[in-house]
Amino acid sequence: MQAKLQALLTPRSIAVVGASDHIHKIGGRPIHYMREHGYAGTLYPVNPQRDTIQGLPAYPSLDALPEAPELAIIVVGGGAAVQAVRDCARLGVQAAIVIASGFGEAGAEGRRQQREMVEAARASGLRLVGPNSQGLANFGSGAIASFSTMFIEVPPQDGPVAVISQSGGMAAMVYGLLRAQGIGVRHMHATGNEADVTVSEMALAVAHDPDVRLILLYLESLVDPAVLAEAAAVARQRGVPLVAVKSGRSDAGQRAAASHTGAIANEDRAVSAFLERHGIWRVDDAHALARCAPLYLRGWQARGTGLVVVSNSGASCVMAADAAQPLGLAMAPLGAATQAALAERLPGFAATANPVDVTAALLTNSGLFGEVLPLAAADPATDLLLLDIPVAGMGYDVPRFARDAAAFATEAGKPIAVAAWQAPVAEAFRAQQVPVYASGREALAALAQLVHHQRRLRELEAAPPLPAAIATAATPATGSAGGHTLSEAASLARLAAGGLPVVAHRLCRSEDEAVAAWRELGGPVAVKACSPDVPHKSEHGLVALRLDDAQAVAQAWRAQSAALARLGARAEGVLVARMAAGAHECMVGAHWDPVFGPVLVVGAGGKYVEALHDTAVLLAPCREADVARALAGLRIAPLLAGVRGEAAADVAALCRVAAGVGEMMARGGGAIRAIDVNPVMVGAEGVVIVDALIEMAA
Repeated sequence: MQAKLQALLTPRSIAVVGASDHIHKIGGRPIHYMREHGYAGTLYPVNPQRDTIQGLPAYPSLDALPEAPELAIIVVGGGAAVQAVRDCARLGVQAAIVIASGFGEAGAEGRRQQREMVEAARASGLRLVGPNSQGLANFGSGAIASFSTMFIEVPPQDGPVAVISQSGGMAAMVYGLLRAQGIGVRHMHATGNEADVTVSEMALAVAHDPDVRLILLYLESLVDPAVLAEAAAVARQRGVPLVAVKSGRSDAGQRAAASHTGAIANEDRAVSAFLERHGIWRVDDAHALARCAPLYLRGWQARGTGLVVVSNSGASCVMAADAAQPLGLAMAPLGAATQAALAERLPGFAATANPVDVTAALLTNSGLFGEVLPLAAADPATDLLLLDIPVAGMGYDVPRFARDAAAFATEAGKPIAVAAWQAPVAEAFRAQQVPVYASGREALAALAQLVHHQRRLRELEAAPPLPAAIATAATPATGSAGGHTLSEAASLARLAAGGLPVVAHRLCRSEDEAVAAWRELGGPVAVKACSPDVPHKSEHGLVALRLDDAQAVAQAWRAQSAALARLGARAEGVLVARMAAGAHECMVGAHWDPVFGPVLVVGAGGKYVEALHDTAVLLAPCREADVARALAGLRIAPLLAGVRGEAAADVAALCRVAAGVGEMMARGGGAIRAIDVNPVMVGAEGVVIVDALIEMAA
């Protein structure tokens, strides 16, 4: 696969099918760009109407070329594009980029033609980008097989960043934002409809580029998570961060993506769980994709969340302190020695505690930032710094501020971001390659991303291997016919066999057995009808709780048996279970996703589970520590920790149950379609599963 993809990244020869002499037409742009930006390979314009194109000999067809090119750019549309792909496959072309649109994103006929392209390509091993692709651009090799207008508006500069996107427009936006910050871009690739080559495959290819130090992704669908996981592993090994936008969070967004690139929707929380598992940081938009690049590229390692704010405005100090906490940053408590050293350099009315307000004294002493930043950074509590300059200009030595900040950024080794609200001030810092942002909030968001992303990557590096999970069955198709639901008794038996703590219970097939079970279990019991045909029992009156005498148990058995008969449901008997106590009702669920495999859900449970929506999603199998981290981010986390003298819940036991359910799901390899464990009663010492439902695949 990688060898074929290299023909997309560093082709030795390129044919342009539908080439144009006009540099502002789609068929003319790639030739113009490559001649302007140093492509050293051979270019073959293909156009039967012309003898020369942009000073190069033109050829009437692919068959007329003196050799089979490694890469073909196909600009012609419709049936001509399909035929061009067939010709490429027949001639042994390694890869092709279909720029033309009107295929999988445009209706039944377009989808049929796109299938024909793919069939022809796969028959010969030809790798296909698109259709509906803006193209690929490698500014390291000069292979700019793209028609993007952005390269005219913002001239290319080779650099350490790769931008890979299903959308050509989004790739161009991120490219433009990076170049506006003075950052060079090595790769800018747009995969379009992804009939064959995906963003994941391109990410894996560029992750091996030794000059790439940051990879930015835009995805509308994710059909090959295993390939993206491999790309993330290669990137982590090389110390290259991956940051991604995955659009289509909402139903409306998914419909828009389908009309844009023909993308297949993914369940959004499973996508987030996948990205987190592999250390890929998820952001919301193009601006957020580019925002943190200057910080990543400095190579700083943020070891903690202790933030120091330095500003020449008291209001900016207050606003920065307000903005830091929601972002997970803590205002670092500066020590007495640090504050004393600051006091020696600042006016007597200046604030030396964090945040540090240097006041308007900056107007008469242009060296204050250069003096204060090293003192604040030397404090053991300081991990990150924000230099917030809302006002400067005439009378201020802004170039010195920028030089001092640049020297500090090089020497201190601690991440610093500058907020410069005025464009000329920001440009002075940008010229010194100091990360600069238009507001304190933007700068803090970038610092927070850096510290939290790096912490996640360290967690992955230090984590023990995942539990073993052996796939023993094929992945069931979503919505496939067949399959069946186990009764509650059979579901509890499966969980118990897996070592999970289920409530003490007895399956009773007669009234006498039910009464005997109540006596044996001791104390109040729950009586529940047991049938694989009635998974949700409460709405049919098939649950009776806190029964504690023989007559009530016997009456419940008779009533529920009669109700099952009226429903025409298969009757396995009646379940008599000890009433379980617990301070908190939680839930654990799992299902088999057609893309990601086993997916685990854990959080607030009981009858309000659908109203509260306070659950976390993880991929299974997972570690107990992964579950604990997910639970810590829920609204119920403070309640589980104990409130007003309450004992803390046994969260560790809940994590063991959740991890156990996830591993059971994974070991099933698709034979189990879903597991619903709700509620799990969580007390101060241990947990107990009181209800469960397992759905088997066909």
